Amino acid sequence: MAAPETSALTWHKSSYSASDTNCVEVAFTTSLVAVRDSKNPTGPLLAFAPAEWRAFLRTVDR
Repeated sequence: MAAPETSALTWHKSSYSASDTNCVEVAFTTSLVAVRDSKNPTGPLLAFAPAEWRAFLRTVDR
């Protein structure tokens, strides 16, 4: 999966993070979920298909 143009994405940080900078941010499109390190917004990111992201969330929410 090709990485998206990150400037076109709207990034979200968990409300549990408050002002902490040690967290991840996620961005959603119809075809992918992107994840990046909030301390390095121009660095690498991970990209998942929406179904893969839902499977991940089901796994960690146990």
